[in-house]
Amino acid sequence: MSISLTRYLVEQQRAKGHIPSELRLLLEVVARACKSISQAVNKGALGGVLGSAHSENVQGEVQKKLDIIANEVLIEANEWGGHLAAMASEEMDSIYLVPNRYPQGEYLLLFDPLDGSSNIDVNVSIGTIFSVLRKPEGSLGVSEADFLQPGAAQVAAGYCIYGPQTTLVLTVGDGVAMFTLDREQGSFVLTQEDVQIPADTKEFAINMSNMRHWDTPVKRYIDECLQGKEGVRGKDFNMRWIASMVADVHRILTRGGVFMYPWDKREPNKPGKLRLMYEANPMGWIVEQAGGAATNGHGRILDIMPQQLHERVSVILGSRNEVERVTRYHQESA
Repeated sequence: MSISLTRYLVEQQRAKGHIPSELRLLLEVVARACKSISQAVNKGALGGVLGSAHSENVQGEVQKKLDIIANEVLIEANEWGGHLAAMASEEMDSIYLVPNRYPQGEYLLLFDPLDGSSNIDVNVSIGTIFSVLRKPEGSLGVSEADFLQPGAAQVAAGYCIYGPQTTLVLTVGDGVAMFTLDREQGSFVLTQEDVQIPADTKEFAINMSNMRHWDTPVKRYIDECLQGKEGVRGKDFNMRWIASMVADVHRILTRGGVFMYPWDKREPNKPGKLRLMYEANPMGWIVEQAGGAATNGHGRILDIMPQQLHERVSVILGSRNEVERVTRYHQESA
């Protein structure tokens, strides 16, 4: 018997007591928004959604039409339900307060509306990443400071990958579950529960074109992988790089591997490229909930106390033993 996302969330609420009803309803709304984004992505050129929007976001990145569409879909779906106090997105400079005409809830939603946008026009998997925090108690109104909580404080996190299948991956702190969109039914159906990442792997994901800019510990690790059976690792490694964090992490959740987007010397003042709040934290928690690990090379990503909304971070995540090895190389180098 197939189990819908709604039923799964009701059981998490009723039987296990993991989530209150407001959070359940919020997650259902986010899933509905992902269905709408999936439809827009699937239409592609037929829907006139491909190509650049000829504008830049707060990160200075050129926005695609689908970036803006996905951002609007998530805002419009979530602002009126009464579950949220405010939202934050990669595509918006500051936080988005729920308008006064709607009831205010207890939660804060952060999202990267369309991760991997460089892949939109070439028909490669892209996705939506989201993170849910509880608004700090006793704070009147909502400010940007309310969002600056460590990843360990998340109450839910997930992503939706728009590939050959549309798959929603979710954690509420009770392991990781995967749901596949059944287009005939129009609902997400549970297809895998208690996802586990193998502790060992023979696959790494990194952008090799940046090799000359890497720090010593990253060079050391990749060099050892490239030496294969004849080297200190004693086994041959494969490299995978999709340039879409959602797709790379999804592969790791499915069959193991290590994903790295480390600090490099091109922009030495930036701690990394990926955003802590709405990319590294949700993905880090999902990976940890599946038995993997996520660090910035020096410590656990979920323990980092953010200082600003669009803060960047170095990311090493995936199969536990490999992540621990890369992290150890960083600590030895330091």
